Amino acid sequence: MVFEFEVQGGDFATAGNASSQIKKILKQLNVDHHDIKRIVVALYEAEVNIVAHAYKGRITANIDTSEVRILLVDEGPGIPDIELAMQQGYSTASSEVREMGFGAGMGLPNMKKNTDEMRITSIVDKGTTVELIVFINQTTS
Repeated sequence: MVFEFEVQGGDFATAGNASSQIKKILKQLNVDHHDIKRIVVALYEAEVNIVAHAYKGRITANIDTSEVRILLVDEGPGIPDIELAMQQGYSTASSEVREMGFGAGMGLPNMKKNTDEMRITSIVDKGTTVELIVFINQTTS
């Protein structure tokens, strides 16, 4: 099953909509609650990154019986130094974003921590692509 979501940069009122909808779908599919939590945390962090840093983006979630693959493609400033951006606490968030409680520099590290595989590619002044993969277990209840 494939699900797609559009994300608008700067629209914090709708940040989290995609992760919320994916959570509902995974529950309906009887995915293990631990896997759901990992997927939702990683997706929420990625979604907020698009809202906080990009002009707009698209999320494509591909769910099958053994894994969830989420592709996030944004149009924005890109990440000049991915290794630096992966460091816990490093942030390029604006003061306005920080005042709203976001931008603590935990997004990318939390995404990596909650996925089995994560890939990032970025082109400065064009945008960033992130792929998140979580291998899942079906519950028996």
